[in-house]
Amino acid sequence: MSVSDVRNDYEIIEGVKFMSPSPDMGHGTITSNLIATIGSYVKINKLGICFGDHMDVHFPDGNVFQPDFIFVSSAKAELFLDKRKFTFHGVPDMVAEIFSKSTMKRDLGIKKDVYERNGVREYWIIDPWRETIDVYLLRDDKYELDGHYENWSDDELAERAELPEEERPEVKPEVPVAVLDGFTVKIRNIFGWYFE
Repeated sequence: MSVSDVRNDYEIIEGVKFMSPSPDMGHGTITSNLIATIGSYVKINKLGICFGDHMDVHFPDGNVFQPDFIFVSSAKAELFLDKRKFTFHGVPDMVAEIFSKSTMKRDLGIKKDVYERNGVREYWIIDPWRETIDVYLLRDDKYELDGHYENWSDDELAERAELPEEERPEVKPEVPVAVLDGFTVKIRNIFGWYFE
């Protein structure tokens, strides 16, 4: 194996190299769950391909990222220039980033700006500690927050049920994937160890 066949262990963000930290178990579980839920649906329906960590994505503006999760539609499959090098040259249809202490600021700031500027249609920001997902959709070349989703525990749902109806916070148990025509994923299946 030559050096050129090995993936990068860094990202290039606005011309600056940043080391890519190894994910912890919670981070890895969420990535695996995204691939198992969204990736299975995509594969069964022949809609494209999904990848987790360590796929080098070369954006048209020169940035090179390794998103935590990407979905690439079948229409863009030819953009894989060399599958042996695990690289994608172009713009994924959907990207998800999972917070870590070292990447949170970039995920919310410069990476979000780069995804928006390059035309990523759907961007999920996932907080593994609060178990929330913020979904941004590209509208008129700008991201708009389309929805905020929280993973409610059984105890929290029981407490909510005891509140007067007008005081109960909204519970959204499923997250729609807009780039897949509204296919939905149970939020518990993103954060849980087992699928419901």
